[in-house]
Amino acid sequence: MAAMQPRQARPDDASAVAGVYVRSWQVAFAGLVPQHYLNAMDPHREELKWKARIEETRWPSSGVLVAETEAGIVGFAGFGPSQETPGVAEIGTLYAMPEVWGTGIGKQLMLATLTTLGQADYAQATLWVLEDNERARHFYEAAGWRADGAAVEDTTGGASLNKLRYRRPLG
Repeated sequence: MAAMQPRQARPDDASAVAGVYVRSWQVAFAGLVPQHYLNAMDPHREELKWKARIEETRWPSSGVLVAETEAGIVGFAGFGPSQETPGVAEIGTLYAMPEVWGTGIGKQLMLATLTTLGQADYAQATLWVLEDNERARHFYEAAGWRADGAAVEDTTGGASLNKLRYRRPLG
């Protein structure tokens, strides 16, 4: 397992977070999300959005947690209260650079995120995953997440994509 240090993101991490976001999307969602959408993604355009999200942190109930190695920030997770269910946390983003997939960094980042959510006194957490993203679904299921039957349509890039809600207890 690769050595990784999780920590709360700072506003000056926004550029690195945006880079991880775009690179992971372009690789993970190839063949799922329209290629023209993935090709048009730009870390510089995403940086301001991530800086704002990081600045809006209400730690530990919402925020961005980064995975840092000797190479810098290689992954991150964004989380906060669920929009649907009061008292339930939602992990909105959990991405890692494709170069570190399979090294254990994603698993360590997930565990650190769940620990943080537990410190915020959430009893349960949810996340959404593309139904056709088998790699991500396997990752979440191995970490104890289970589909709870909820599904929504996502139209990212003009495609019609089915997203499933996963849920797991905390603590």
